[in-house]
Amino acid sequence: MGNIRLSLAATAALSLATALAPMAASAQTWNFTVLHTFTGGSDGGSPVDGISLDKSGNLFGTAAGGGNGNGTAFELKHTAKGFQYEVLYSFNGGSDGSSPGARLIPGPGGHLFGTTAGGGGGGGTVFELTGTEKGGAKLEKDLYSFLNGNNGYEPSDGDLVFDAKGNVYGTTSAGGAYGYGSVYKLTKAKGGTYSESVLYSFGGKTGDGQVPVGGLVFDGSGNLYGTTSQGGSASLGTVYQLVPSRSGWSENILWNFQGTTDGETPYSGLTFDKYGNLYGGATDGGVNSGGTIYELSPANGSWSFATLYSTPGYGVSGPFRTPYVDASGNVYGTTHCDGEYGSGSVYELTNSGGTWTYNSVHEFTGGTDGGYIFANPVFDAAGNIYGTSQVGGSGYGVVWEASPQ
Repeated sequence: MGNIRLSLAATAALSLATALAPMAASAQTWNFTVLHTFTGGSDGGSPVDGISLDKSGNLFGTAAGGGNGNGTAFELKHTAKGFQYEVLYSFNGGSDGSSPGARLIPGPGGHLFGTTAGGGGGGGTVFELTGTEKGGAKLEKDLYSFLNGNNGYEPSDGDLVFDAKGNVYGTTSAGGAYGYGSVYKLTKAKGGTYSESVLYSFGGKTGDGQVPVGGLVFDGSGNLYGTTSQGGSASLGTVYQLVPSRSGWSENILWNFQGTTDGETPYSGLTFDKYGNLYGGATDGGVNSGGTIYELSPANGSWSFATLYSTPGYGVSGPFRTPYVDASGNVYGTTHCDGEYGSGSVYELTNSGGTWTYNSVHEFTGGTDGGYIFANPVFDAAGNIYGTSQVGGSGYGVVWEASPQ
């Protein structure tokens, strides 16, 4: 994923020379605040994949660089005086991993779980932050190290998910039986140890998806859903379902992207609304060549696809991470390097009578407010949105908040 990030950033930088038309005005006014500006030093740098929050409003995330040179895990503690930044763990680049990718996810026992793209057995790790050491740092536990083989390697940047037994599920963007990535499960045993099994390897049949970048999501029946950024009938990506049985997991492809109005290259993961519809984002394609936001709706054992909106990307990449759907059915997301200043945006889609309207929450300038947004939006109970930028600030990215007025 590191190469993808760098190549997209270079494309975006070139696009800054192009005059871009103004975006649609927001339906409501939002205040934008930078909560932390990374220095690239001990606090970390390049917080690519966003943040999560707990019930107390504390924010958690990872930075791919800085710390000991191999990235950090961090917290922004919510206090009466605002957010207080602290480093939870600095990666050493050995068995504990390097270049943490996916955002930290609160999991079983209230512990934090994440992945690294490197280190471990050479192909990245899945890790758990388990407790507090002296000085406020967290104890890091390596749950599994990928070995550059059939078990998968280079964990994807998408979210990890958990079942009721505390088992961990995720995707790798490479490796597996055919070299095009995998869906894996870490099964928890007594004593807190984990064993890995590959549930599905991509690319083993004609027209199968390849290279999953987004994470996974469960439905109420225990089926898993995700996307692949490549492969499918047009080699432009897929949306897939994995169904468990006693004999293993079987794959159903719900949608093959065609690169027309539906979009292409779906790096984004998926999210459900309260009716069981799936929402995601395609990073490229669509009528504006800047990606799409789409919906898949189940009906009578099949799924229907609808493009909700084609982002005005002007030929540069748009949605990169999983959107958020609120209780009213409004869809929120981020774009990578389009927007008014070519540095990304936060958007809202509102539905009125089947017509979706795009509203801008914030247009990143690439300056002190940040730029190049890979983060999915995260909401607190008050309706504030949080995320990260890869660059901007002092050059190493920021954590930001957008608050409705």
